[in-house]
Amino acid sequence: MTISADHPVPPTPGTSFGQILGRRFGALVIDWLLCILVANTFADPFRDGWAPVLVLIVEYGFFIGLFAQTPGMYITRVRCVSWVSGGRIGVLRALLRGALLALVVPALIMDANRRGLHDRAAGSVVTSVAR
Repeated sequence: MTISADHPVPPTPGTSFGQILGRRFGALVIDWLLCILVANTFADPFRDGWAPVLVLIVEYGFFIGLFAQTPGMYITRVRCVSWVSGGRIGVLRALLRGALLALVVPALIMDANRRGLHDRAAGSVVTSVAR
């Protein structure tokens, strides 16, 4: 079967909306804690709120762009792939996704396919990793 924009990569079958949403949130919490630790090396993350946000955007650009998973996603067994091809989304699209995620609101508005506005803008979808 050929994958195209008409037949995109669906969310992983057998995983309920609540399960994937919980794992996505768990991944975000893990990544946020890592971002606070990294930001602490060059700024006070509690005084300079921009520092962990900047680290999060860079983390997403690097890890999702190159490996389709952040460290938090690896631990919670989810990955972020291209909606059209199922492959990596690349660094630029991952940076866009991270920047929109940092705004929070785009991530809260989801469609029936569990894609937030940040996923739709980046052409990505978060799926479960096969066990």
